[in-house]
Amino acid sequence: QVQLVESGGGLVQAGDSLRLSCAASGRTFHSYHMGWFRQAPGKEREFAAAITWSGGSTYYADSVKGRFTISRDNAKNTVYLQMNSLKSEDTGVYYCAADRGGYAPSRSEYAYDYWGQGTQVTVSS
Repeated sequence: QVQLVESGGGLVQAGDSLRLSCAASGRTFHSYHMGWFRQAPGKEREFAAAITWSGGSTYYADSVKGRFTISRDNAKNTVYLQMNSLKSEDTGVYYCAADRGGYAPSRSEYAYDYWGQGTQVTVSS
């Protein structure tokens, strides 16, 4: 089992940057693909970014491509989401999640086995 704890959210202005962290417990973190999802007020949760277990491949939603970067440090059991050029539409609760199956991480939240509690990101315009 993997427990995930996000941190790094906050209130920023449009154009600013934030780095989210997701710390994982357990010895098997390195075997999971990891994803970041987000949920804006009144909207469904959506895929933002994902990374393979090795860190060798990354995937992004079109809405964040070129602005967000996902990375991981398996030695520290941590996955990161660097968010640059933030926009008001990036506002929402950001969740990290662990996907233990498949050749590549899924863009569907239903494929993920473990979830963090979320961290709030608010971007003022």
